[in-house]
Amino acid sequence: MDRALALLSGALLALSFPRYGHGALGLIALVPWLVALSGWMRRPGHWPGHTASRGAWLGTITGVVFYSGTLYWTSATVGTFGGLPLPLAIGAAFLLVLYMSAYVAAAGAVTAILVARLGWIGLPLGATAWVALEYVRGFLIGGFPWIPLGNTLIDLLPLAQMASVGGIYLLSLFVGLVNAGFALMLMVAPRLRLRVLAATLALVAVPALWGAARLGDGRLLSSGTPVRVGLVQANVLQVDKWNRAKSGEILQKYMSLSTRAVEAGARVVLWAESATPFLFDEDVTGQTEVRSFVQALGVPLLFGSDEIEHEPQVRFFNSAFMLDGAGATAAVYRKMHLVPFGEWVPFKHALFFVKPLVEAVADFSPGTRVTMMPVDGHMVSTAICYEVTYPGLMREAVQQGSELLTTITNDAWYGESSAPFQHFEMAAVRAIEQGRYLVRAANTGITGIVDPYGRIVTRTALGDTTVVVGDVRFLQERTVYATIGDVVAFASGLLTLLALLAATLRRPWLSSSMN
Repeated sequence: MDRALALLSGALLALSFPRYGHGALGLIALVPWLVALSGWMRRPGHWPGHTASRGAWLGTITGVVFYSGTLYWTSATVGTFGGLPLPLAIGAAFLLVLYMSAYVAAAGAVTAILVARLGWIGLPLGATAWVALEYVRGFLIGGFPWIPLGNTLIDLLPLAQMASVGGIYLLSLFVGLVNAGFALMLMVAPRLRLRVLAATLALVAVPALWGAARLGDGRLLSSGTPVRVGLVQANVLQVDKWNRAKSGEILQKYMSLSTRAVEAGARVVLWAESATPFLFDEDVTGQTEVRSFVQALGVPLLFGSDEIEHEPQVRFFNSAFMLDGAGATAAVYRKMHLVPFGEWVPFKHALFFVKPLVEAVADFSPGTRVTMMPVDGHMVSTAICYEVTYPGLMREAVQQGSELLTTITNDAWYGESSAPFQHFEMAAVRAIEQGRYLVRAANTGITGIVDPYGRIVTRTALGDTTVVVGDVRFLQERTVYATIGDVVAFASGLLTLLALLAATLRRPWLSSSMN
């Protein structure tokens, strides 16, 4: 039965993320797993817990189902663009699923230990373990902070406003605590169930009411200085992107859509990641054409292009260029967080069995600093593709003076899978965390504008060739999260360690206090 409950939680977690579910499921998705970890099915009315190995096994089951249902698209990506045969592509994707599941397994092991030693209180403490491990996942081996638990709340905007206080990790902690409350409600003595339910609903209601009031206030929508942006979605297929025969056609498409944006009043234009079908700094003809075009438009242009540094050694960068209204280079940002197995390969020598993938991956170097980009006397920052999932990067940009968050991406790799939808929703949380407008230019979609409260002002469909023109504002006010950073994650890690230390004392006095 425990394994069935773990499987159910994995399925509910997968359905808590786009594109086939709804974030509200995240508030109950962990309940079956927590019931299994408590050992309650073996001894109803008690919380005997499990051994660490049993907890890790149940976590692995939940994690494998969860990430198989949300990261399934990686097999098609590495198969199509990495040159792997289908069986090897599926195997490579499953390795990623197992890696991600290891963190759920660790959370399961910790929770099982805490329940076995401390009783019912081990369940809410398990939420702190989950958050601490999410934080570690964000930087270990380069980091892979994809679909954190708290991102489910983007579908519940009043609750998502907590991100302005404690960031994504506060959202994850909240979701974990709510799940623990609902799990306890099922397992406590009948006379206590109503009280536990009331406490859990209050835990939801208080931040929901505060968040609704914050949304209703909406003062960030009238603060700062307005600016109209133009976002170009050129919809260039990945197989055409580096086809020299189509280079002129691709560039003309970007220029035509940009002209439409400026005619509609755009004062700054964004193209996608790696938008130019040539290396901007290396192709003299293409560079001249782009600079002359921007000079004729008279508005700044932000776009992506790969970059080569020749001295002191040859290095490749995934970069974003800002040209001012005269066509001169105003700033260049080099992507700092590279995509594992997309822009660099960890443990390259050990992965001999996926040699075609390893050889197909370009060996990029990471940038070393956040770069501000000037637009009409204001400072703008950008994140390239996947690095928008890193909350600390956006926070660093705001600390350096960014008044508008931008992100450029090429999600053509993912086709019409769940990935572009997951990617867009993670970007939306960054807007709430920093209290900034966020604008996103994506090659094949989803292109859009998110307001400082996480509301989608406008968004495109996948596969459309279009331009988005909309009004945003340069903002300077900082949120609590922009000031304090990831305190919630650090506190969760510390609390987890203290709880494990207390558990070694083997004091069972809490184990029956709610029966």
